[in-house]
Amino acid sequence: MHILADAIVCSVLPHGEHGAVARVMTPDHGLRAGYVPGGRSRRMRPVLQQGNLVHAEIRARTEDQLARLAVELIHSRAPLLGEPLAAAGIDWVTALTASALPEGLPFPALHAALDGILAAIEAAPSARGWAAALVRYELLLLAELGFGLDLTACAAGGAPDDLAFVSPRSAAAVSRAAGAPHADRLLPLPRFLLDGTPPGPGEIGQGLRLTGHFLARDVLTDRRAAVLAARERLVDRLARID
Repeated sequence: MHILADAIVCSVLPHGEHGAVARVMTPDHGLRAGYVPGGRSRRMRPVLQQGNLVHAEIRARTEDQLARLAVELIHSRAPLLGEPLAAAGIDWVTALTASALPEGLPFPALHAALDGILAAIEAAPSARGWAAALVRYELLLLAELGFGLDLTACAAGGAPDDLAFVSPRSAAAVSRAAGAPHADRLLPLPRFLLDGTPPGPGEIGQGLRLTGHFLARDVLTDRRAAVLAARERLVDRLARID
């Protein structure tokens, strides 16, 4: 295996005395893990930062072997890590990508969306400019992994133009009229996920609660405590501005 591609750094773990194992997201080859010799050195630490865009060379004799990874920095987002909200956003979206996706399968739509979110965080670190995109990224990831929500019609036969809830069991939308008697057992469906309008007060929190339920239930079942801690930090910070 020999892959040359621009990639987004999603996770970095120490390996051995000086090396690191990094997971990078590529447009055409999906998520790839590789050993970076000297990955913990003073020279490489600024390069191997979550959210950075790098040029990656990935080599392995077989698909089952841990690849050797060489990276060159294209664009650094390290300065954003000094901003609490921006850092929390980058930490979560890259951790989610690294943990949820199977390695070696192409997800070009997710790569493009991840790149777009990181660019939005860079352009507007206050979070009002990228929080809605983050919720949509989580929805897209669920759909790409086969756990998509059905937000096109009411599961209970109500009007499709009055969708206001999602069933936590079936992941199907429910209209306001049909769902009102059971509202305490349903998840609110924020309007911005249906019509693309800017989120109203409280809607980012509703969106994160919605996607968080299905991520924890269907995707992060074996990694809940370790990975969802990053999400909880982000949700806590976003709640102060929503």
